[in-house]
Amino acid sequence: MEVTSSVEFQAERESKYDRMSELKAFDESKAGVKGLADAGVTKIPRIFIHHHQQHNDDDLSGSSSSDPNFSIPVIDFECIGKDAGQRAKIVEEIRDACEKWGFFLVVNHGIEATVLDEMIDGTKSVRYNTNFDLYQARAATWRDTIYCATAPTPPKPEELPQVCRDIMIDYSNTVMRLGLTVFELLSEALGLEPNHLKDMGCADGLLVLGHYYPPCPEPDLTLGLNKHTEYIPHYRFTGPNRWPSSSTSKSMGHCHSHSGLFGRKPWRYDAGK
Repeated sequence: MEVTSSVEFQAERESKYDRMSELKAFDESKAGVKGLADAGVTKIPRIFIHHHQQHNDDDLSGSSSSDPNFSIPVIDFECIGKDAGQRAKIVEEIRDACEKWGFFLVVNHGIEATVLDEMIDGTKSVRYNTNFDLYQARAATWRDTIYCATAPTPPKPEELPQVCRDIMIDYSNTVMRLGLTVFELLSEALGLEPNHLKDMGCADGLLVLGHYYPPCPEPDLTLGLNKHTEYIPHYRFTGPNRWPSSSTSKSMGHCHSHSGLFGRKPWRYDAGK
């Protein structure tokens, strides 16, 4: 009897695997990753397996992220309107953070915790758009996303899912106010008039995204977030002037929202109603 080697067997499996059919089947189901989790799958579909990532954390060993004194820039806005001296201090902190890091975390920003919590709770119940680059990426991510551009031309209220309609509008308004404040401070940090970046149209658009990471049966094989250059709370940072590394899916089973101001662009909304 002829015995097939494991290498030959694997090669045969690879040749028979139809990735495009699996992608189309998942996409056309309209169930998203949440649908897979709700169905109780114990093995993730092959399209979600990140072979090229290998989930190797060795590159983080010895990095500044393992230093107990390591921290990203945190800027407190609590005293921003109290006097010119406090504002100047905040402007200097922003200038320093932008020069050395390219981003910073704002605390005491004026957005109530209830607004943030309601935004997360509201987006848990809607249908999500899964993996905008589903057919282009080397592997899909274990995540569903609802996203909507709320400025410069906001959608009509009835175009938003009812379950998160009111809170998405409230959240967008509060984030826009905070964004305008940040642009004023950035302008001043550059030595410009406070309205300079605003007048350039830098704050004309607002994109709101709500990400949902369903519980994953095989978290070591996939990712909820690929490497990219935007700041997301799930990153583990390696320090100034060094690339961050994306986290694995081990802490999946949660939802978070974030938003971004940008120059004038047409709005887009792909979540189900």
